[in-house]
Amino acid sequence: MTLGVDRHELRQIIAGLSEGVILVEPDQTIAYANEAALAMHGAETVGELGETVDAYRERFALRYRNNHAPNQYPIERVVSGERFHDVIVEVKRTDRPDVDFVHSLRSLVATDREGNPSCLALILKDVSEQFEAEARFEATFNANPAPAVICRLSDLRHVKVNLGFLEMTGYTRDAVIGRSVYEVDVLANARSRDLAISRLNEGGTIPQMEACLDLPDGGSRYVIVAGQPMDLGDEPCMLFTFADLDLRRKAETALRQSEERFAKAFRLTPVPTLLARAEGFAITGVNEAFARVFGYGSDTVSGRSPADLGLWVHEAARIRFETAVARTGYVLGLEACLKHEDGTNLDCLISAERVEIGEEAFALLVLQDITDRKRTERDLFEAIEAVMADTSWFSRGLIEKLANLRQPGSDHQDAVSPNMTVRERQILDLICQGLSDDVIAKRLNLSKNTVRNHSAALYRKLDVHKRSEAIVWGRNNGFPTAAPS
Repeated sequence: MTLGVDRHELRQIIAGLSEGVILVEPDQTIAYANEAALAMHGAETVGELGETVDAYRERFALRYRNNHAPNQYPIERVVSGERFHDVIVEVKRTDRPDVDFVHSLRSLVATDREGNPSCLALILKDVSEQFEAEARFEATFNANPAPAVICRLSDLRHVKVNLGFLEMTGYTRDAVIGRSVYEVDVLANARSRDLAISRLNEGGTIPQMEACLDLPDGGSRYVIVAGQPMDLGDEPCMLFTFADLDLRRKAETALRQSEERFAKAFRLTPVPTLLARAEGFAITGVNEAFARVFGYGSDTVSGRSPADLGLWVHEAARIRFETAVARTGYVLGLEACLKHEDGTNLDCLISAERVEIGEEAFALLVLQDITDRKRTERDLFEAIEAVMADTSWFSRGLIEKLANLRQPGSDHQDAVSPNMTVRERQILDLICQGLSDDVIAKRLNLSKNTVRNHSAALYRKLDVHKRSEAIVWGRNNGFPTAAPS
């Protein structure tokens, strides 16, 4: 019989199939291929496939998905009468290497009444898109830094593992792939293990839960594990993902220890100290020294601002202080008058620094009581006033020195506020201590040019023209100067 006469109807049937069909004669002649089979080879005619099986081998290079080249092509196995199905091969044209496909193949061997092969067919299905999607998933899965393992639900064995899991646990790939979820137990010591096992057996979503994985070196690692059902090819699988809790626990422990050290230092420092929110200055804590010096207990001040307590005697001083903290983040040695709980005024030296605790901004205030020192200064000034009431016994030089000593605090305050900025005052303090621009820049974490710019602005405000004149001005206005060497 000839194909043209006896198989005309067969050709009509297979011509419209979406699957590819190649008919082969027992003598290895390729007799027919439908349009789908031609398209799956990048061909337009049967002749492009090759007239025989040997010609087909020369024009198309095949490789199984395990990367092994076959000893026999599937089309040769059809000619030998072998029955097979779901054989996956990669097909590439030797004359056009850019044309490649992935085929899922099965054979069809029909026999006549005497049992002799009468119809040999290779059935093809183009699964290129499926395997390209799987290749993209594989690349994404392996590159994902989040630890992950995929197990097959049919036998609960691990079929994929990424580098993140191997690095987190110390397992090798061979020690994981092919092992069951109980051999490499990804649900070890899980907080809700029974629920997780039940969901795994049902192929349902496993919610996040804490677990403690056993490591190959005998150690353990705390993780959060979750499972999501998925299909890998045609296989139902479970994707396990992990979050490493060890790093989080170490960070939490370090943060807790840091907060404990801060709380201990805050509580035990002998200088009155309070912690307030940077926005609004609501007080969140005071130390024992604050309660001792100002009389307010922590219960009284918690949640209230210094303004609410009436702590500031002068409103202008409060506004100047809060504005400086908001603008620069700190205040150094601001003299102000604060009020004791019983209404007594206290002279104080106030310093503040903006700090971050957790994710919130706070202001840490240190209040130094200088009432006794100011009283001593006032007593000294009064004594000087009394002595200077009769200057007949003193030389002019001594009278000028007494006059300079009489009101150094007021002269200094007038000179630096409001004309001098906090940064300029810092730089003048360091200039008066005899430090060079290089040392000042390092001390204040500034560039040398920035220090020079501030110094130039400072000189203009003081109406001086050189460093020595600035030092004299500072000495005459209460700034500490370096001791003579």
